[in-house]
Amino acid sequence: MASRKVLSALRALRRPLSPLLLLLLLGPWAAAGHAGKYSREKNEPAPPSKREPAAEFRMEKLNQLWEKAQRLNLPPLKLSDLHTDLKIQERDEFKWKKLKAEGLDEDGEEEAKLVRSLNVILAKYGLDGRKDSRVVSSNFIDHGADDSSLEDPRLEKLWHKAKTSGKFSSEELDKLWRELQHHKEKVQEYHVLLEALGRTEGAPESHENAIGPVDLSGVQAEALASRHAELKDRLRNIGQGFDRLRRVSHQGYGAETEFMEPRVLDLWDMAKSANFTEKELESFREELKHFEVKIEKHNHYQKQLEISHQKLKHVESFGDQEHITRNKERYAMLEEKTKELGYKVKKHMQDLSSRVSRARHNEL
Repeated sequence: MASRKVLSALRALRRPLSPLLLLLLLGPWAAAGHAGKYSREKNEPAPPSKREPAAEFRMEKLNQLWEKAQRLNLPPLKLSDLHTDLKIQERDEFKWKKLKAEGLDEDGEEEAKLVRSLNVILAKYGLDGRKDSRVVSSNFIDHGADDSSLEDPRLEKLWHKAKTSGKFSSEELDKLWRELQHHKEKVQEYHVLLEALGRTEGAPESHENAIGPVDLSGVQAEALASRHAELKDRLRNIGQGFDRLRRVSHQGYGAETEFMEPRVLDLWDMAKSANFTEKELESFREELKHFEVKIEKHNHYQKQLEISHQKLKHVESFGDQEHITRNKERYAMLEEKTKELGYKVKKHMQDLSSRVSRARHNEL
């Protein structure tokens, strides 16, 4: 009887164990071995990875310029102006790519305009790598502390005469300083474009108005002639602007002065000599009034941004973390608003300039 029980037990051991029995026998070792895909680590979502901040521009070359400007520690107002110029450049480059895809820039003139525009930006903000690059002062609060920042003896002489004449109120001196700075920027842009034209013609910064080599194709000659005409217009505008500044610095602003902002004054002077009808000129005058309000709003935010920047630097030196955070948030808000308004002003300026240019060339 006992032998039968032993034999029965031996036969049972030879049978394969059921999965449930095997799991019970192995205990915690089995649980550890099967934890893989059912473990908490496998089933709980992984913590979100830190995303890279979104690029400021869609074009890589413009992002590189923006990053370079930040490394150079440009003043906040210059950074804001640069952001506007790069946004406009990006918009124009995407427009050109669409034109090129449609075969509408066969002579390459639109592409050349983009190159010239980018060269102006590089020179204007000291991003061209040249040691003699000059960046326009952007201090709205303490303007004119250093007359030499105008970098032109003629302009410095006008500014000194105006300051010591007693004919200008504080507000009028603010206006004149902006006009002098604006004139300086126009001269700088002219020289950048002139230098680019000289390189195109294969000659060093030619000041002649001849159209380069005689073997140019008709399309190339026409494009160069157009660029010479553009430079002549710019030079004439610069000359007229300087004559006006000289007159104002000697006589002061008269009661008949209609506009305050230099860019608006430029547009109005050009519009009066364009082929506008009386009705069109009056309509343009009204639009310039709206444009000037837009510029004044932008100027207001620029001043607030500059003040916020100075305050933030002070708080970072002496304030607690709560004050630093609050001031950083305000600065970021003002920076974003200034960029937004700057883009709107620049775009509106381009639209108005195009209208005047077409009118002056009998294209309206």
